[in-house]
Amino acid sequence: MAYYLIKEQLTPCQREEAVRKEYQFTAVLKPEEYREKAESFHMGIDIGIDTGNIHETKAIVNYDSLTGSFNIPDHESYGESKFKIAFVLDETGIIFIDSGDYVERTLENIRHTKKWKFPSMERLIYDFLEETIKYDAGLIENVEKDLNNIELEIMSGKIESYPKQLNDIRSGLLDMHMHYEHLIDVAKEFEENENEFFQQENLRYFRLFSERVQRLQDNVTQQREYIIQLRDLVSEQLSIKQNNIMTLLTVVTTIFMPLTLIAGWYGMNFVNMPELHWPYGYPVIIVVSLMIVAGALLYFKKKKWL
Repeated sequence: MAYYLIKEQLTPCQREEAVRKEYQFTAVLKPEEYREKAESFHMGIDIGIDTGNIHETKAIVNYDSLTGSFNIPDHESYGESKFKIAFVLDETGIIFIDSGDYVERTLENIRHTKKWKFPSMERLIYDFLEETIKYDAGLIENVEKDLNNIELEIMSGKIESYPKQLNDIRSGLLDMHMHYEHLIDVAKEFEENENEFFQQENLRYFRLFSERVQRLQDNVTQQREYIIQLRDLVSEQLSIKQNNIMTLLTVVTTIFMPLTLIAGWYGMNFVNMPELHWPYGYPVIIVVSLMIVAGALLYFKKKKWL
């Protein structure tokens, strides 16, 4: 467990100092610790916390409290790994319920890197939310680089079918899009300030966060559209390859049609055929065949079929 007072910097303190409420505070508790000590904070909150059943990021306005949860994807990759955190707050402070150490590590980072001219719980929440997405722009940039590389491989012919990697990226982007949607909803719920826990002049923090997440979500939407374009590009390249094959087969067939005719014609061996006993008949037929092949190739080249 960890307790902090919200002063110019987050200041570590004892539980007794936090519940004294001379300053707004934040606390990080394990689920079992919260169940034991919830009443000592006098927040009027009576909820059961089970971080194992958290499936989304949301905020719920109650009569005299605001509760909710964060389902934060791992910064390294938007896969199955999630940080599941619950929270409860009123005008006196915010309590995080975390079965791991994600929140405590995040608050410690804020304590060592942030100093506030006008300290408030709203600014703390803003900085905490910013910490949850601070690597996301870089993650989206890496996704774009991966998609660009896939596009180059498709155009160069190294990829001839729809790559499985695109399905994995698409799934991750869908996860990111939904996560951002939930973060925007939470920020707007905070900005609504239905229970008036927050100071009006500080609601701008939630609006700023919502706008930043919206930009991230727009970037993710563009990447998802890019994947659709790559899928179409794969189909186009496959069609081009098939058309090239059909063109080659057509050219070969067209060249050999007159040769087949000549072979069939002179393969009948009628007695009265003039060229049958002519000493130059065989060489002439060879020359004629070569001229037909050369002429056909020149014609196809001129028409740009080759």
